[in-house]
Amino acid sequence: MLSTAMESNTYHVQADWDPEANVWVATSDDVPGLATEAETIEELTARLRTMIPELLEANGLLPANVPSDRLAFELTSHRQELVTLAS
Repeated sequence: MLSTAMESNTYHVQADWDPEANVWVATSDDVPGLATEAETIEELTARLRTMIPELLEANGLLPANVPSDRLAFELTSHRQELVTLAS
């Protein structure tokens, strides 16, 4: 069975906030080997624009029907904060 990424040509990436390291950490089941971090979502997105095509090419997973200058990815982020209430 083909993965969702191969069917739609949109690669799904999950970004989670690591409060101890103070960075966003990105991983993906659709992009083998993807693991990177950045201090902001914007910086993370910029890294993903470079890393995703490189990793897909390195793994021989670039679909033949995708134009060479276009690749779609969806970044879903999650951040949980603990707030101390004023007494």
